[in-house]
Amino acid sequence: MASDDTRPDPGAATRRPPSWIPIRSLAPRHRPRILAHLLALPDADRYLRFGQATGDSQIARYVDLLDFDRDEVFGIFNRRLELVAMAHLADLGGAHGGHAAEFGVSVLPRQRGRGLGQRLFDRAVLHARNRHVDTLIIHALSENTPMLRIAHAAGASVHRAGPDAEAVLKLTPETLGTHLEALLESQAAEIDYGWKRQVRRVEDLLAVVGDSRDDRV
Repeated sequence: MASDDTRPDPGAATRRPPSWIPIRSLAPRHRPRILAHLLALPDADRYLRFGQATGDSQIARYVDLLDFDRDEVFGIFNRRLELVAMAHLADLGGAHGGHAAEFGVSVLPRQRGRGLGQRLFDRAVLHARNRHVDTLIIHALSENTPMLRIAHAAGASVHRAGPDAEAVLKLTPETLGTHLEALLESQAAEIDYGWKRQVRRVEDLLAVVGDSRDDRV
């Protein structure tokens, strides 16, 4: 199944979405952070994300089976390098009469209302176009109205069948502009990640120094 993400947050009305959000491509070395992110989702969010009640062992298996060569996984990190939002763009090959991919997304509850799900969706669409994908599929529960609203706003046709819904979005072909945009986004996100990593190292070092001083008698 696919998507979770953007259920309303009580504080959303008082927040303004940032003008730019660094979205980074994830790799096999990020599996522990992906696992931690998904395990941090409440049961209700897991249900929306995976379309069923999902236990810790099922999530661990899902993370173990992620194919980073075939699919694309995107993430948004906070300044402590915690993965607060992620999207999985799974390559479906020749489904739906063309080259299709399936989109799924999750956002930690405290990060909702900032438009992270929408930004990850836009990034996935850009990546899919540049990989010659012509159809984007979103499987979601019919009750997941925020995700279906994102799909509908993008021009997807949404088909409901009882508790399940499927959104089908036809994508326009890649252009030189889409490739340039993706390149700039990726480079900027790498710089942002490197900066956050250095900041965390300094903070951890200062914490160690502080602890050693506290141990003095």
